[in-house]
Amino acid sequence: MVSFALLHVKAQEIKDTTILNHVTDTVLRIRNLNPYFTVHVDSSLNYKLEINKDQKNYYWYLKNSPLGLRVNKDNGLLTFKADKSYFLSGKLKYDAEYKVQLGVQNLNNPVDRLDTFFTIVFFNTEIIASKIRPSVSNIIHVDEGDTVRFQLGCENGNFPIENIIWESNIPIKTVNTISKCNDEFVWWAPYDFVKDNEPGKEKTIRIVFTGSDKFRNRDTAVVQLIVHDAINYPLKKQEYDKVVADYNKYIQTLKYTFRTLDRKIRKTKNSRVAFDMTASSSALAGTILSTSTNDQQKNLGRIFPAFGVTMVPVKEAVSPNKVNDQNSVSLVRTSIRRLEYILQENTLIGEKDPDIIQKTTKLKTDLKQIQLQLIDVPLEELQDDAKDADKYFNNPKVNRKYRNKKN
Repeated sequence: MVSFALLHVKAQEIKDTTILNHVTDTVLRIRNLNPYFTVHVDSSLNYKLEINKDQKNYYWYLKNSPLGLRVNKDNGLLTFKADKSYFLSGKLKYDAEYKVQLGVQNLNNPVDRLDTFFTIVFFNTEIIASKIRPSVSNIIHVDEGDTVRFQLGCENGNFPIENIIWESNIPIKTVNTISKCNDEFVWWAPYDFVKDNEPGKEKTIRIVFTGSDKFRNRDTAVVQLIVHDAINYPLKKQEYDKVVADYNKYIQTLKYTFRTLDRKIRKTKNSRVAFDMTASSSALAGTILSTSTNDQQKNLGRIFPAFGVTMVPVKEAVSPNKVNDQNSVSLVRTSIRRLEYILQENTLIGEKDPDIIQKTTKLKTDLKQIQLQLIDVPLEELQDDAKDADKYFNNPKVNRKYRNKKN
């Protein structure tokens, strides 16, 4: 009886274990999932995934998979061909862990599914060094006032460049910081960077870029900037505008002076003409009266010519013939015309006239020369009636007096 009871108990345990295993097998699971794959470059991966159920009722899928990694949705065959071009182009990286999501799902029952993940790493026994590749040639010519701009690209090998530093033989300051691949080098060449004693009016800057990976393997790239001397055009333009403003102000002052001197000369001329007409009338009246038969009128005829003679010193005393003023007003008028002509001949052409320095120097020299010529002429102060002075100066009646006579 004891043996039979023991046999009955063992049979019951075997039955319970079979039922338990049967229940456990109803849960979807992958039998041979490898959580970590390492793949050599230029090799291939073929790995058949298996589940504990009939695969014809299930399909497979991947999420967040690296380029080239695929799974057959019907049979769960995981394949990959690690072509070296993926790594040279930067689409894949060596020694980088790619976490891939893997899933399998029942076609008839969406609830019957399994999501998991595995890690894949690519390695290479061949040592390929990463390199820095600036987007410009190793020699760049630039003028003062221009901006140098180029990108620091990287050609990644086994291990990508993680840090970039740079140095130059001449201290310069970039617009932004440079510390990693694809950063942009931006530098503005200041004016007066090239000194007058520099040979060839140029200065060379040697910039060395050094990149390193996580194992401190280094690569360098050298770029030479040849900076040429150039005109500080904004500053020279301000200087030119100031000279032009001085010209216009001085021309306006001369026009005020011309109007004042010309009116004074005209007033003097009218006074002298009045004296001359009075003297002539007296002489004529004396001549007429001297022919009279009346003795008293004859006596008056002798007095009138003497009166005309005495009017001459009075005329010179009251309205002297100011030859200096006449010469001054002619000189002022000629100077105004000359300044206007010089200003017109030295007008800037285009946005950046290359002759701006020469034109500014010409304007300064001629203005100083004319100011020295008129140093003895008393100049009038600037007034509000600028249009009246311009109108007076350009009056045809006034200009007719100073126009050269034709031969």
